[in-house]
Amino acid sequence: MDVLFKLGRATANEILAAMPEPPSNSAVRTHLRTLLEKGHVKQEAEDLRYVYRPAVRPAEARRSALQHLVDTFFGGSAGAAAAALLDERSAMLSGEDLDRLTEMIEKARKDGK
Repeated sequence: MDVLFKLGRATANEILAAMPEPPSNSAVRTHLRTLLEKGHVKQEAEDLRYVYRPAVRPAEARRSALQHLVDTFFGGSAGAAAAALLDERSAMLSGEDLDRLTEMIEKARKDGK
């Protein structure tokens, strides 16, 4: 999806060529088919080839991918996912990042009551 967001619209071969460490051609096509079935991309026939373009905004794609990750590896617990990130990486967060996280936690507490 990152490559497709950058290119705007592209064929499978163009997507493959733009990937820094590309998988096989068939893997890219299979993934595009899955994204198409899930409604994340749209496909148009153009000169005997398919051209793909994003059907969702980047923020929506990020949320969907993150939710899938949280569901798959953390049993749906956003808290467990955040704790896993903070355990290993909290030393790499800037003061600004920590302040932003604190504000978000405080807002979630307020909104949850």
